[in-house]
Amino acid sequence: MALLTVLNYPDSRLRIPGVTVESFDKGVKTLIEDMLETMYAVPGIGLAATQVNIQKRIVVIDLSVEKNQPIVLINPCILDLEGQEESEEGCLSVPGFYEKIQRATRTSISALDRNGKFFELEASGLLAICIQHEIDHLNGILFVDYLSALKRDRIRKKLGKRARNAARVS
Repeated sequence: MALLTVLNYPDSRLRIPGVTVESFDKGVKTLIEDMLETMYAVPGIGLAATQVNIQKRIVVIDLSVEKNQPIVLINPCILDLEGQEESEEGCLSVPGFYEKIQRATRTSISALDRNGKFFELEASGLLAICIQHEIDHLNGILFVDYLSALKRDRIRKKLGKRARNAARVS
């Protein structure tokens, strides 16, 4: 297994939508394991392949405290959204920033598991929010896109300043 590099906003590669996974070969299984290892190391609760510059429609999620209940979604598709609530979201690609975002409170999706087996899932609460957030990534959408242009610009500038300062230190 290997740690992957998570792209940071405003990297334009985060805007490239993921493509449908057609083959469930060893490469896909290795990618899933690498994504899980990366998500746990960062640490986070969800990661889309597009965040690690792999344009495939693959998402990994694990909300468990023990980090031992991973959910793998391949080619996920939202079937239904219900309700609406505002909650604070963060993103591994926008490190250190948390903002209130409106999301559906419940969602139903269809997806394939790591072996290519079809399933449907109904989710609510944090899992529903996480699924919507990660599917947005697969479509080239970031949580900052739900913010005002002013807030988005402020975040972009702060992340740019952080990156420049980190480059000076190295």
